[in-house]
Amino acid sequence: MNHPSDALLPPHLPAGGEPGPVITRRAWLRLLVWSAAGIVLALVVVCAYALVYPERMPPAVGSIVEEITGANPNPVHLMRPQDAPLSAVALLGKQIFYDQTLSASGTQSCASCHSAQHSYAPDNAFPVQLGGAHMNQAGYRPPPSLTYLYRQAPFSIGPDQGDTDVPVDMTQLASQAAGVQRAQKTALAAPAAPAMVPQGGLFWDGRADTLQIQAIGPLMNPVEMANATQEDVARKLLQTKYLDQFKQIFGAGIVNNPSLLISEAMFAVGRYQTEDQSFHAFTSKYDYWLEGKARLTHAELHGLQLFNDKDKANCAGCHLSQPSKDGLPPVFTDTQYEALGVPRNPAIPANKDPKFFDMGVCGPFRDDMTKETQYCGMFLTPTLRNVAERKVFFHNGVYHDLKQVMDFYNLRNTAPEKIYPRDASGKVQKYNDLPAQYHANVDVADAPFDRKFGDQPAMTDQDIQDIIAFMKTLSDGYKAAGS
Repeated sequence: MNHPSDALLPPHLPAGGEPGPVITRRAWLRLLVWSAAGIVLALVVVCAYALVYPERMPPAVGSIVEEITGANPNPVHLMRPQDAPLSAVALLGKQIFYDQTLSASGTQSCASCHSAQHSYAPDNAFPVQLGGAHMNQAGYRPPPSLTYLYRQAPFSIGPDQGDTDVPVDMTQLASQAAGVQRAQKTALAAPAAPAMVPQGGLFWDGRADTLQIQAIGPLMNPVEMANATQEDVARKLLQTKYLDQFKQIFGAGIVNNPSLLISEAMFAVGRYQTEDQSFHAFTSKYDYWLEGKARLTHAELHGLQLFNDKDKANCAGCHLSQPSKDGLPPVFTDTQYEALGVPRNPAIPANKDPKFFDMGVCGPFRDDMTKETQYCGMFLTPTLRNVAERKVFFHNGVYHDLKQVMDFYNLRNTAPEKIYPRDASGKVQKYNDLPAQYHANVDVADAPFDRKFGDQPAMTDQDIQDIIAFMKTLSDGYKAAGS
């Protein structure tokens, strides 16, 4: 009796009408198995070749290789900052950065709120830090990370101003920009219109243009290092153990010029932040993937695709993910300002006053833009490098993990009742951390904020998990083969 697998298949009838050779089902199965094996072998060969010579892969093949292996089919050479010994000025700046004696309390330094072990951000999950002469004064915003600021341009409004030695009148620029429609921000695509928005600068509101100016801010802030006058700072600098280094670098006469002493001290801090590689290491898994030295998992790769998808997460619309044309690694920010409408954080002591509002660019901590109300509620877009290491998020520290952050982006417009509190009447208090007259400043044009109430959210829960998996690849300290 014939085996069932030997049952005859319909005979092939050639053109002459005579039956062709009879093919058994077993023969067909052998053919299919060998064909599949051949395809798998071919894919293995292609993938192996792609790993050795990725630059030779056609785009279509490169995409397949990327999906299968997690390797970057088009690796690049990243132009990292030069790694060199710190200059004498930077070494002086490092001592100043860690010197607690420069504070009124004698217990606080720059490093107190900018821990090297936590990507130069706070080492705790407090929404704001404590400071002041007795370390009992609460701040107003969580200190941002000091990493990846070395390429930050001075504050400006409108398209890239380029390098200029001419002082910029911000009020005039703001007035000129007031009638220009805001550009829609789309991942991996150039804006269709000039991006007439604030950009550049340091702090959440951009009020400092250089690392030197930024460094002096906390020294004089009454809720931070709390020195009453510049003379107080100068007097403390004159009592430091590194005063001789000041004299050697800047000349002995500097001790007789308090304002110059402070200026040079803060210049030294800025040089430390610029020269020390730990402030811009570019040693994340994503950096090595860009260079073809690491592979992304399926979840990380899918997260990257969603991150760059202009219709989904659209994260790259603000957090630029591509290297520059000359090979500079991406710093994951366009350094522009956005009004996102994040919910009010009741844990901040200042927010106990219902009349207090932190409105970013137009106040209360900078006073040169208070009349430019079209920018009220706008805050600097921070870098996403090392974002998975942070303990609080946004300018008011309202969220404490990336899932909460992604839910905000996904549900702010489609299901605001899941994001904002309700008032006594049960009405959802949308944009409750910004006065009602400025709600029109909040971004509702860019994905995923372009969804309406009741619409399907842009991302599924699995999408969000994959995006978070990708963002974890942006943490420095990854050990790649050959790195």
